[in-house]
Amino acid sequence: MNEEQIKTVSQRNKTDNNTSSSSKTWDWIWFSIWTILLLAFLFWIECWWGLLVIPFLFDAYITHFIPWGWWKNIKNPFWRSVMGWCDALIFAAVAMYFIHNYFGQNYVIPSSSLEKSMLTGDYLLVSKMNYGPRDPMTPVHMPMTAHTIPLLNCKSFLEKPQLKYHRNPGFQSIQQNDIVVFNYPSGDTVALGIQEADYYSLCYQIGEQLLPVNLQSLSRKEQTAIFNQQYEAGREFILQNPDKFGKVVYRPVDMRENYVKRCVGLPGQVLQVKKGIVYTDGHRNKQPGNVQYCYDVQLKNPLPEYLCRELNISQEDRSEILNGNSYLLRMPLTQKAYNALKQRPDLVEDIYPSAPTAGSALYPHDKVTGWTANDYGPLWIPAKGKTLQITLDNLPIYIRPIQVYENNAVEVKDGKIFINGQQTSWYTFKMDYYWMMGDNRDNSADSRFWGFVPEDHIVGKPLLIWMSLDKDYGWLDGKIRWGRFFRSVDNIK
Repeated sequence: MNEEQIKTVSQRNKTDNNTSSSSKTWDWIWFSIWTILLLAFLFWIECWWGLLVIPFLFDAYITHFIPWGWWKNIKNPFWRSVMGWCDALIFAAVAMYFIHNYFGQNYVIPSSSLEKSMLTGDYLLVSKMNYGPRDPMTPVHMPMTAHTIPLLNCKSFLEKPQLKYHRNPGFQSIQQNDIVVFNYPSGDTVALGIQEADYYSLCYQIGEQLLPVNLQSLSRKEQTAIFNQQYEAGREFILQNPDKFGKVVYRPVDMRENYVKRCVGLPGQVLQVKKGIVYTDGHRNKQPGNVQYCYDVQLKNPLPEYLCRELNISQEDRSEILNGNSYLLRMPLTQKAYNALKQRPDLVEDIYPSAPTAGSALYPHDKVTGWTANDYGPLWIPAKGKTLQITLDNLPIYIRPIQVYENNAVEVKDGKIFINGQQTSWYTFKMDYYWMMGDNRDNSADSRFWGFVPEDHIVGKPLLIWMSLDKDYGWLDGKIRWGRFFRSVDNIK
């Protein structure tokens, strides 16, 4: 080998050494970046079991003892491709598990309860970081699914193990009039044959039919006993008729249906609804700009389609026909729509507020309150660490938070209240609670019908509408609501 060849080999070896050194430097850089991110995440969620991941990170980037990419050496190109897809899918599933649980998720508005502030078909980006993400209470579940795996129609989770509720630090607390996504509190028990019905309301309604009783002449003690008997009778009837109601199942907190409403009452406040207007601590709450109330509208002629589009009156809004008269409709209207219809005597003969909703299905299911959906309360919203005097009169309001959400045994014996076997007249709450209502006030299944929302049911804060589709129209006929794309939810007041 001559001098020139020796020089060429020397330069090649030097280049290889530089490349190897550069590669090792980048390996250390990437290992450091991922380690810092992991430590920051573990500090945030206050879980140090994740430190066990660091030796595997070190091996993946530095020592390479474990053959992480063993499948890349498979000679058969078909199986090498299959394993490549499996590797990518596993990584994606793990990544989505953590993103979905700790950072954010997609949510689509399924019903009209928040219209016209939020519309059916709005797709929301929901942040879990604003109020602080919950650690998974049901850790073994299929990512990106709710309680049921689509198509397979089976549970997407294992009921065990169940972990205690813990919420990680967030950027803010829930503010009055925030729009909030949360797990449906009454969704812990569901009759699969009629999942849209509130199970507890259904039990009371059926029990009332099975055991009709005139409550007016009874004492409070006797009324409480009757309510319990009616509930048990209704529950047994549902369990004994699975062909009609379907199987009755239990769902953990984080596997219940997601709802979205406006938080109109905060922990510790006294809430009351007077003639459809919300008051907290005696002060009138600010009305949302697009709040709706129901009106009976007597028409002379059908509403033209262009006007319905202009006023955002959906087909669902026009679907409730009264007394079989297709020209007499019960419709939810914003103030803007109401004023516009009043100014059209060629179309509208008369328009007046609908009769208030009866209180038979309201929370609590104790019917002696005399409350209606438009005249409701007053009631105090429980706050963490606050103590309340419990009586037979207010027990129906607070028994579910005490018994179900905070896991205490509650009994009434001889007119006395026992909590965990101890007679008492006081209870100190362990969690904060919230009162949620829809802006479509007369067509909203909200806290007036199923009560308080515990803090462990809070999912997150909607940040923006990233897409919006109108089910009433076709793809070439206005289905896409371009004007709502990337609209900030905070601006919807």
